[in-house]
Amino acid sequence: MVRNSRLTLPAFVAAALACAATLIAASLYAQESQRPGTVVHYASIPAGAYSVVAEVRARPGKEAELRAATVPLIALVRGDPANLVYFLQEDRESPGHFIFYEVFATQKDFEAHNNMPYVKAWFAKLPELSQGGVEVMRMEVLTAPRK
Repeated sequence: MVRNSRLTLPAFVAAALACAATLIAASLYAQESQRPGTVVHYASIPAGAYSVVAEVRARPGKEAELRAATVPLIALVRGDPANLVYFLQEDRESPGHFIFYEVFATQKDFEAHNNMPYVKAWFAKLPELSQGGVEVMRMEVLTAPRK
């Protein structure tokens, strides 16, 4: 128990707001983590998982169009039950330069993903929007030895 401790009204209000913000954030995190596919735990990624790091650059003047065509992929790919991890990133210093990071348990899962209609539709837009198409590195996820 703390005795003879006094908070000024502004300090009390600030502390109360900080407490409320913490409770709201914790509640949102709990709700988010209960939705399947929204929280990735490293232990759930199988050793040898099939990952892809891909890169695409917009044609000059087509940056906004490529972004508009690409951003919807986030929800679509993350909604694919076979997808384990998906990040779409854009270079802060070079708008229109996108890097994709995707993880699937197997190459078969990745190939099935590439045959999805929304992926095919996105690839069909690339000749007009991208400079040189997509560069792809096919990778294997390495994991630390389990104890």
